[in-house]
Amino acid sequence: MDWAKRFNRSLTPAETGLGSAMKLTAIIFAITLLASAAPATTSAETPEAAAESAALSWLSLADAGNYAQSWSAASKLFRQTVSESQWQSAAAAARAPLGALKSRKVQSATLKNSLPGAPDGEYVVVQFASSFEHKASAIETVTPIKDADGKWRVSGYYIK
Repeated sequence: MDWAKRFNRSLTPAETGLGSAMKLTAIIFAITLLASAAPATTSAETPEAAAESAALSWLSLADAGNYAQSWSAASKLFRQTVSESQWQSAAAAARAPLGALKSRKVQSATLKNSLPGAPDGEYVVVQFASSFEHKASAIETVTPIKDADGKWRVSGYYIK
């Protein structure tokens, strides 16, 4: 007759040796639960990723022909350099002949503290390999700057 039957009771997990295994399982479960609930560290936290996101958001306005909105969404530096009507004319002249966007893929994103002809600041030069309805291969260069409020906004756009 075994010990548990002799004393008419069940063995506790500690008495069976399962106590430490159960504790370990509970700890692993808690760590897994906490890790899945904690915000993941993503590349979105890098300046390059934040600037890429801002560039893509801004480009979506230009892609839709919303040049007035893209001017309003641009950085203070951009708006001080180019008037809204100048931007609308230049953007329409550059984009209309290309036709609709077919694809766009980030080629590079480079953090810079200074650019030729621009005040020092925190910039990211983002280059996209793009394809349009009437131009199969183009390079779009979008340069977001970190504005005074800490948000990334486009300060320059060039398409080749």
